[in-house]
Amino acid sequence: MNVNREAPTEGMDTPGGQPLRFADPPAPASERRAWLLACAIAVLGLAVLGAALSGAIGSGSSAGAPPALLIAAATPTPAAPGLRAPSVQAPARILARPTAAQQSADAARFAAAPQTRIARGWMEGFYPIYATAQSTFGVNWLLIASIHMQETAFSTAPGTYHGLNFAHCCAGPMQFNVTNGPISTWRLVRDSYSSARRPAAYDHMTARHPSIYDDFDAIMAGAHLLSADGAGRALDGSAWAAAYDYYGHDATGVTYADQVLARAIGWSQHGFCINCGVSVALVQAVHAAYGAPAATALEGAAAAGPSARSARLGASRRAHSG
Repeated sequence: MNVNREAPTEGMDTPGGQPLRFADPPAPASERRAWLLACAIAVLGLAVLGAALSGAIGSGSSAGAPPALLIAAATPTPAAPGLRAPSVQAPARILARPTAAQQSADAARFAAAPQTRIARGWMEGFYPIYATAQSTFGVNWLLIASIHMQETAFSTAPGTYHGLNFAHCCAGPMQFNVTNGPISTWRLVRDSYSSARRPAAYDHMTARHPSIYDDFDAIMAGAHLLSADGAGRALDGSAWAAAYDYYGHDATGVTYADQVLARAIGWSQHGFCINCGVSVALVQAVHAAYGAPAATALEGAAAAGPSARSARLGASRRAHSG
């Protein structure tokens, strides 16, 4: 059976006698919307490209990335011009005074290599805090981070967020002393967090502030303490002295400051590395420039101590006998 597929001509009637009515042919799709969409995509693409080329994208301390390094610090040498080892006799504005038990335990801890491997994701919440602390107090964030590493291995040490440490004196990510005094070190700097805006979100944010267990409160206080003791953006003798004050003026404090500054200098030269150990060669260089003179001064003060006491006692006896 053949079917006629030709369109009926106008004037033909339907079988029912009604004239055929044909729908108007569809109008061609409007190209205006397509052109507008294409233009919008092009403008957006140009904006993204311009931001990338100008450094607005992918620069600074973006989420998940550490802050930018300031400078690559030079490895110190004792004979380098302008370098002067700090004197242990110079008064410190805020000086920690660890107990003998803490010194002994810390000496063993500093001698051992860190055992905990720290995940990259764990560190991401600290980066904006380091950046804020640096911009607020003018202390190189690598020195702040190195103190954080030295004290609690970036807050991974057991008990970081509760109670006191093994010596029952210090607490929190930056291990502030809460038992010394009459005004404890923590009490002196605990309100440092109020100097800058708190990040919108980070790990271990406490409900009340200041808190020695809050990452922002503790790290801001640590930066303030380092600044008060002379640290700045340079990783030099002033940074070593501030780290020395942070721990305390004793033999363990010398080791502490040597390792803290060497680690920070190494990061500045080779990039921030979460799980890299501190370079032995850098520790030796820092010790030669700053630690050794301080250790010699400590030994001299200790040797002079009994003689000085004997001299004072002899003078007192002569005065009373006369």
